[in-house]
Amino acid sequence: MTRTALITGITGQDGSYLAELLLAKGYQVHGIVRRASLFNTDRIDHLHVGEAPDPNFFLHYGDLSDAGALRNVLDDVQPDEVYNLGAQSHVRVSFDQPEYTVDVVGVGVIRLLEAIRSYMKHSGKKIRFYQAGSSEMFGSAKPRQHEGTRFEPRSPYACAKVYAHYQVINHRESYGLFACNGILFNHESPRRGETFVTRKITRAATRIKVGLQDKLFLGNLDARRDWGFAGDYVDAMWRMLQQDTPDDYAVATGESITIRDFLGLTFGRLDLDWQKHVEVDPRYFRPAEVDHLEGDASKGRRLLGWEPKTDIRALAAMMVDSDLRLAQKELVLRESGHAEAPRVGYR
Repeated sequence: MTRTALITGITGQDGSYLAELLLAKGYQVHGIVRRASLFNTDRIDHLHVGEAPDPNFFLHYGDLSDAGALRNVLDDVQPDEVYNLGAQSHVRVSFDQPEYTVDVVGVGVIRLLEAIRSYMKHSGKKIRFYQAGSSEMFGSAKPRQHEGTRFEPRSPYACAKVYAHYQVINHRESYGLFACNGILFNHESPRRGETFVTRKITRAATRIKVGLQDKLFLGNLDARRDWGFAGDYVDAMWRMLQQDTPDDYAVATGESITIRDFLGLTFGRLDLDWQKHVEVDPRYFRPAEVDHLEGDASKGRRLLGWEPKTDIRALAAMMVDSDLRLAQKELVLRESGHAEAPRVGYR
């Protein structure tokens, strides 16, 4: 029997990779998208537009701020699994928009959990639920962080994720909901948004290589992170919902490097000296910094059989090669006078 999955945040990096994974496994995949005046589905356009759209892929309008819409989508889709990946996920922006961030990232989860609980009560159908947690919840806790490490959040985004984490546990223990928290450490890809630091770096470095820009402005270069490949991490999400018992899992590579190190990997692949092009701009510092996140995913390795397949060096190379092709196309367009180069360097 074909299983049905519902994904919030399907237009994001993780949502697109998860949709591809589930479709390859024979699922019918439904995604929730927010109504916007501009198209924002470029990461999933290959699945639902063009000459051969996937017949098992569907999109629905909805929002984590709208409980009624969430329940309506559940009634329409009747999913076996729900993956909540929707969020305002930019940590620095959460300081500028704390109320909105908390409403979507934190309260949005209780809306979705309650919609699922109500749907299950009236339909009699069981749903398995995945919540996208974040290593940012650990904040200033000493590495290596794991499922039992105390949360010490240092941003509105992280605080909202902690609230969501405990609400998932509460629904699991109070109502018997099959609900899992995935505490994912930083995961990147060529599909990462350009305002996130790794993609900001690879995008700028490749534009510098082809002569489209000269400088890159960044904040704290000493922040150390455990960076993995998003395509690997969505497999861990799926594995959590295939277990006999719901639980919480940290997902990480177990290796961390600084932003300086990532600059070296990125610019080095392009035979450039990053120190000639990168300047520190205080505007990009967070009001409260998180110095070092490095995960211990041994529980997931043992119980889920999950292993990261892509290390940070291969990840950096993948992102640089992808963005170099993009920069070269951009250069051709600029030289032909058909397009203006986009702005790079904002938060």
